[in-house]
Amino acid sequence: MSFVVLAIGLVLCVEGLVIALAPSRLDEALELLRRIPVETRRMLGLAALAAGVVMVWAAKSMGI
Repeated sequence: MSFVVLAIGLVLCVEGLVIALAPSRLDEALELLRRIPVETRRMLGLAALAAGVVMVWAAKSMGI
């Protein structure tokens, strides 16, 4: 359970940094995302999810 809390905390730190340091760039990135078709966004999300699962699995396998 502490591993999940750590992971969520790290994601929030990175997201907070992006919003704090470059809010206008975030607006531009969101506008670009709106232009991408829904199916493409869904596939990108699934690819990111798969990459995250593989990274967590690899980290646990290494004993991290």
